[in-house]
Amino acid sequence: MAGGSVAGSSVGGDGVVIGIHGLANKPPEEEKARWWLAAMREGLQRNLSAIPAPFAFSFVYWANLRYDAPLDAGRNREPYRPDPGLGAFPHFEDAPSAVALSLTDRLYRLIDRLQEKTGSMPVDDLILEHRLDDLWGYYEDARFRDAARGRLRETLERHAGERILIAGHSMGGLIAYDVLRLMERDGWGRGEPPVAHLVTLGAPLGLAEVKQKLRAEHGALRVPDTVGAWTHLVDHRDVATVGDDVSGIYEASARGARARTVSVLNAYRSPSGKENVHKSYGYLRTPEFSRALAAFLETEPAIAAAAES
Repeated sequence: MAGGSVAGSSVGGDGVVIGIHGLANKPPEEEKARWWLAAMREGLQRNLSAIPAPFAFSFVYWANLRYDAPLDAGRNREPYRPDPGLGAFPHFEDAPSAVALSLTDRLYRLIDRLQEKTGSMPVDDLILEHRLDDLWGYYEDARFRDAARGRLRETLERHAGERILIAGHSMGGLIAYDVLRLMERDGWGRGEPPVAHLVTLGAPLGLAEVKQKLRAEHGALRVPDTVGAWTHLVDHRDVATVGDDVSGIYEASARGARARTVSVLNAYRSPSGKENVHKSYGYLRTPEFSRALAAFLETEPAIAAAAES
């Protein structure tokens, strides 16, 4: 989907929001893009009491590189539906126990140290192959990896010269990081950073094996020089986010931009009532993402203020 807009009259701007989806098969591209846009709109309306003005949205869809057919309505158990509640979505401060490191996360961090010392990644291999299968495929299938990266790169090049916010969910956040480091190497954005704000949502950037592969391809872990700010949204109950705190292990860019990890509560529930703390729609409706999005849409300086707060 080349673009989209949200009807309204309050929050809008001249930048473009680029979304890239995460793991697993997805509904058809147009439908998935509409649902992302609807989730962002719902978050702005409920969290900030703002009626979104039209804004440019470009969606990077890569599921058809890995799956023969998209999910139809009969097989999609977790579609986007407006949340039936009223008022703002829950903030992490509303439930501090939910954002404390889970037992799984604490145990994984201990194992992570051992894996990095030995260079053997048996736990990560299990997580990637059985829980994050597309991520396993991303590293095992160079043709798929290059094609997925190519779709984001083409989108970024199409919007060259515009203010850009990237929202990368799950593996989409990893693809965004890879592409931004590669484009930096090619000299993209030697003046002002071409991406004003990178927002990763539930992305597996703290996993030991992912960090190992990133270092092998890009060198030191750091904020890409192609971005002005990087915010990493994490629900600590989300297994994709276990591992090191991104803000603690990714060094500042040459421009001085630092990664900022923000704890959130992903309140998504399927139509049957089942919770999924990794779901993109839940991350896109969090108050923390809504504030970052509104800051981007309103003014460039507001992004820097949001990143420093």
